[in-house]
Amino acid sequence: MNLLTAIDISATGITAQRTRINIASMNLANADVTKTIDGGPYRAKSVVFEAVPLSTIESDSSEGISFKDQLDAQSQKLSVVKVAKIVDDPGPPFKEVYDPSNPEADSRGMVKLPNVNVIEQMVDIMEAARAYEANITAMNTAKSMALKSLDIAR
Repeated sequence: MNLLTAIDISATGITAQRTRINIASMNLANADVTKTIDGGPYRAKSVVFEAVPLSTIESDSSEGISFKDQLDAQSQKLSVVKVAKIVDDPGPPFKEVYDPSNPEADSRGMVKLPNVNVIEQMVDIMEAARAYEANITAMNTAKSMALKSLDIAR
């Protein structure tokens, strides 16, 4: 695997985690929205990731090939992460609270609140931030290795 490939893999991880942080932040911002454009309360969103092969070339046999070819064959098995889709969270149903003074209250005085769990969203943001930092560290390490190899070549 060359160093630019390592940087590319980290970059896709950074992009995916940024999307995850944005969605969790949007969920937190809408945690009290009782009426959306669709008419109901806000429904929490979740990010679905998928692993996409970095290259589709596969090596069938490792016998009789050089060490470099074997390393290249292993590099062919690398994957990057992509955001497959953003879906409505199928988690808990809407909460109902009694508030007859709310304009969104039904005939029983019940108001449906979003299914956003604030604690879960905060944990999701912290996990995504840690993964983001790990990808930045990996990218900086690859960059440092590339600069060191240039220094050696001088």
